[in-house]
Amino acid sequence: MFFFVTFGITNCFLLTAMGYDRYVAICNPLRYSVVMNKRGCVQLVGGACGIGLIVATTQVTSVFRLPFCATKVAHFFCDIRPVMKLSCVDTSVNETLTVIISVLVLVVPMGLVFISYVLVVSTILKIPSARGRKKAFATCASHLTVVVVHYGCASVAYLKPKSENTRDQDRLISVTYTVITPLLNPVVYTLRNKEVKDALLRAAGRKLS
Repeated sequence: MFFFVTFGITNCFLLTAMGYDRYVAICNPLRYSVVMNKRGCVQLVGGACGIGLIVATTQVTSVFRLPFCATKVAHFFCDIRPVMKLSCVDTSVNETLTVIISVLVLVVPMGLVFISYVLVVSTILKIPSARGRKKAFATCASHLTVVVVHYGCASVAYLKPKSENTRDQDRLISVTYTVITPLLNPVVYTLRNKEVKDALLRAAGRKLS
């Protein structure tokens, strides 16, 4: 559970850092090499990992202090909410902590990504050539696709009211953001590469012929 929560939270903030990268690349291209240098990238990644470790430690520690009446988790993996349902005592405090952490980990990064893309889109629309606008949009499309899928599914899983939780829905949503999103990442980002796209088109052409 600790590693699952750590990697999940870290991923949220890494997507935010990537949104900032897109903002600098499009809105301040002349400063990109200065702002997004090796040191800056290490700081962004280190900050994301540090936040993930701290928040995960806090949340997992609070959950495992609870007494449990059962041992079988009705879920695909040991997530926070399914494990709390096994507790013998009232978990209102833990539920509140989970909601607060979910807001900080999901809503705040989503807001930052949204602001970044508002500025990015406003800058792209000012580009005079259609080819330039298309190239700029293509640069952001892959990241935006992953952001929508990941934050959307995670928000539904962790921010919806407890009364609306159903076991089947939770399982379906968990599969989406734990399996489909990681599988989507290499596909989406690889298709940005022109050589990869050309190779796929050639392979598809040979199969059709």
